[in-house]
Amino acid sequence: MSYLSLSNTSLVAIAICFAVICITVFTLRGLNHLKAKQALKEELAQHDNFAMGISFASEISVVIATIAFLFDEISFRTAQSNPLKVVTLIVLLFAFIKAGHIIHRKWILHRFNEEAAILKQNVCAAMVDSGMLMANCIITLGLYNWSHTQGFSSLLIAFVSFFLLQGFFALDSKIREYRFAQANQGASLQSNFNLENTSIGIRYAGKSIGLALAMYAGLASATFHSGKMVENLFTLALHCGSMWLLLYILTTIIKYISLPNIDTALEIDHQDNIGVACIEFAVFCAIGYLLISMFSI
Repeated sequence: MSYLSLSNTSLVAIAICFAVICITVFTLRGLNHLKAKQALKEELAQHDNFAMGISFASEISVVIATIAFLFDEISFRTAQSNPLKVVTLIVLLFAFIKAGHIIHRKWILHRFNEEAAILKQNVCAAMVDSGMLMANCIITLGLYNWSHTQGFSSLLIAFVSFFLLQGFFALDSKIREYRFAQANQGASLQSNFNLENTSIGIRYAGKSIGLALAMYAGLASATFHSGKMVENLFTLALHCGSMWLLLYILTTIIKYISLPNIDTALEIDHQDNIGVACIEFAVFCAIGYLLISMFSI
């Protein structure tokens, strides 16, 4: 009786997957070196830039998660017969993730320079940036899982749908900024990111990841209509909008039960209460995952 089920094919697939991850991480290290204008080792080990460490850790996590997801979706036989397809998919997935990251930095939070803040060891900025990077990774993988892009028409639908989902993120961020201003005498949330309130960054990251998980649930429950742009966008807006609403309803109930008689806005916005922020982070991520489990059957 054999207890080891790994075949030679599996071992080759693992080796190829790991090689791709190593090459991508090495490239990321070089890009971070250029951004910091010095060796990453000096920034992390000598300057103890905790924020840079968080940012780099999230990038590594996104790379490994994306490659692992793709290699799980594509059979080794398909990869052997059409390696160009695999390379193209990897490039497209990372291009979508990067595009979403740029939209977040340059449009959604256009008044806050996250890169400069991270270099100044702002942990709040690192949490905000890392949360949105992971969120974009989740919705990009969700889009691929939904459309399984096979041709130009499917790619075009996925491209337009991606910007529709970015609209959800932008609207959600504006609502968060509005509520923050209401609770803090008109103060700007983006300006407060510069004050290095770590708990605000943790809460923002948790809500971003939770929303992305809810969008993934919407994508998983929506039917893809090949070659039909309008039907797909309408279906996506309906499903993802419903998941968005459910996310906030369920998290509000759970927060009310788990944090009774606690003013979370006061604790996080003014007292930098990391414990309360972590609870909000956990609740949003857990409810997002719950929605995936409930609606992706």
